[in-house]
Amino acid sequence: MSALLEPQAGRIPTGTSTALSGPFWEGCRRRELLYQYFPQSGRAQFNPAPVDRVSLSSSFEWRRSAGLGSVYSWSAVFRPPSQAFSVPYVAAIITLGEGFEMVSNIVGCRPEDVYIGQPVRVVFHAVNEDLTLPYFTPLSPAAGRSDAL
Repeated sequence: MSALLEPQAGRIPTGTSTALSGPFWEGCRRRELLYQYFPQSGRAQFNPAPVDRVSLSSSFEWRRSAGLGSVYSWSAVFRPPSQAFSVPYVAAIITLGEGFEMVSNIVGCRPEDVYIGQPVRVVFHAVNEDLTLPYFTPLSPAAGRSDAL
């Protein structure tokens, strides 16, 4: 039986906050999951971009997500890409209720308990004073599982 998945610890590689992505990272520090909303098309979008990928409008606002979604796809990693990462971890594409997807890690369950369609909610983990990462945890680890590993 596997141990529960946990947030990465130590000095993991991180991206750089930009003028465009800054509001997202500031929201994470406040434990708020923010996304771009483009009123012209009525679309939610993530990763932050200067224009809407559909309407090409550059007029957007930041909105707060409820942080509830489901696992669209996932992969369990048992061989780290570098020594900075501890394994196992589960990288997943999460479909959020507001209509956007984001890549994150799953925590709070065993790798073998993750499944497509699994309901999840966002949780935040402070890596250091300047960086807080959004992770996702199952609403109920194995409830409603319809596939078999």
